[in-house]
Amino acid sequence: MPVINRIAEFATDMTAWRRHLHQHPEIGFACHETAAFVVERLRTFGVDEIHEGIATSGVVAIVNGQGEGPTVGLRADMDALPMQETTGLDYASTTKGKMHACGHDGHTTMLLGAARYLAETRNFAGRVALIFQPAEEAGGGGGVMVEEGIMDRFGIREVYALHCAPDAPVGSFYTTPGPIMAAVDTFHIHIKGKGGHGAFPHETADPVVAAVGMVNAIQTIVSRNNFAEDALVVSVTQIHTGSADNIIPETAYINGTVRTFDPKVQALVQRRLQGIVAGQAAAYDVTAELDYEIGYPATINDPAKTAFATDVAREVSADVTGDAMREMGAEDFSYMLQERPGAYLFVGNGPSAPWHHPDFDFADEAAPAGASFFARVVERALPLGG
Repeated sequence: MPVINRIAEFATDMTAWRRHLHQHPEIGFACHETAAFVVERLRTFGVDEIHEGIATSGVVAIVNGQGEGPTVGLRADMDALPMQETTGLDYASTTKGKMHACGHDGHTTMLLGAARYLAETRNFAGRVALIFQPAEEAGGGGGVMVEEGIMDRFGIREVYALHCAPDAPVGSFYTTPGPIMAAVDTFHIHIKGKGGHGAFPHETADPVVAAVGMVNAIQTIVSRNNFAEDALVVSVTQIHTGSADNIIPETAYINGTVRTFDPKVQALVQRRLQGIVAGQAAAYDVTAELDYEIGYPATINDPAKTAFATDVAREVSADVTGDAMREMGAEDFSYMLQERPGAYLFVGNGPSAPWHHPDFDFADEAAPAGASFFARVVERALPLGG
């Protein structure tokens, strides 16, 4: 069974919705206009319940099927990124410094397409909870929605999500059982030395050379401390210090990201960072403070639900991979998967700029495939007469 014919019939509407959202990006929890647009569409579709203001601007809508049954959750993220768009498209962002550079406009559109079809056909027994979530990029809106009780409040039994994938064929799908996206942590190192004139370094405690020493030592965590078969990324992404060519500064700052799948590896990184920062500070006669922030947990697909979702995807597309490689990116859908079994899949976006690039754009041709997947998940999970 390919893309559902009825969903294909309103592909033009989906393109219009998506491009409207693309023109009006919002960031973090402040997705109020986006949520209002979503709610307006949902009302025209005739969904049974709309619950607003969850995690500030999140929305959960309920569609009842024909008869009693459990509830399946479908999630889409709504937020954009703090970036200036450079696509030059006629529907480019109209808000300076904000753009949909990760496809969340497309994710929201795919779920709206599924909502329209499910409210129209109701070819299932039970309920579907349509979850429109803010603050995936920063703030962990998925975790906040869980903390505010959506899983128990709406009786969600299992939950599914999609994310577009640059350079994968349009309408293809891929996923994998178990860990699919990494946990993400952030570290900050604040170094304090003694500043002075660049011509008299012996009178200073130089935080610049201390920072260089720390960064070089941090690179050994992956190469010398971690077991080679345990996935790990430690990247230093910022060093800030100094103000002039003849001044040794008083302070330096180092920032970076850690990506793991295994809590034991995560603990190893924390322990080694603490040792490196303390040891290098002592070696260079400066003081240093490590601030380690634990972020989104790993996104872990339930094996049985992933096999089910892969079978559903094969009803929509001939190009489906059920044992793809894990990604070192992170995703706050992980919080929902900690609470309920489910699966996270990627849908192909065709040739495109990468995620978080100012030239990125969602492929509108992919929306009917994603909407069809969402719809078929509900129909297969909650069959009539099942």
